[in-house]
Amino acid sequence: MPEDQQPDPGNLPTDWSSWKDRVDLTAYDARWAAMAEAGQNPHGEADLVQELVGGDRVLDGGCGTGRVAIELARRGFAVIGADPDPDMIDAARAKAPTLRWETAGLEELDLADRFDLVVLAGNVIPYATDRVGVVTGCARHLRPGGLLLAGFAVRPGWPSPDDYDAWCAAAGLAPVERWSTWDRDPWDDGGYAVVLHARPGPGAARQA
Repeated sequence: MPEDQQPDPGNLPTDWSSWKDRVDLTAYDARWAAMAEAGQNPHGEADLVQELVGGDRVLDGGCGTGRVAIELARRGFAVIGADPDPDMIDAARAKAPTLRWETAGLEELDLADRFDLVVLAGNVIPYATDRVGVVTGCARHLRPGGLLLAGFAVRPGWPSPDDYDAWCAAAGLAPVERWSTWDRDPWDDGGYAVVLHARPGPGAARQA
């Protein structure tokens, strides 16, 4: 996106701005490295993407500082990261300057590329101002049979999985599965949802 078309950081959601004001991005990234050093897996999102689509084209929507996109690229995916927050994109680009990063919200993103999977990790949906627009933008960038994979916390005042299903249906996406973790633990009506939808077409219900 040209410099003169960069989104205004002042238009970012209030909840997101409040969270970001309290977070040091360097410390935030260090959290994932600490998990790996402790023997924990910080790449559950990338693991699930790989199980679902192999080494195909992926859009990391709301990519933040690039953790998921960078890991997917390391595994051989052709990946693009997009986020409306220029500070996040600057941090992602600093870590992986050869990857393609787009400073744009998903509701306004308009790429020529069509993807096998769009992944929304890190509470992209709850933090979005135009949640319907975000889901519609994701659907717009899927090839026929492509998958939309989203994970988000379920808490008072935030969207429910049923809300999200309705927005996906309005965007022409069909439900495939709902889990409670990126490891595909069965849905338990708990505090976190990982939800898979598909754009109708060949291979739309593909799962590992």
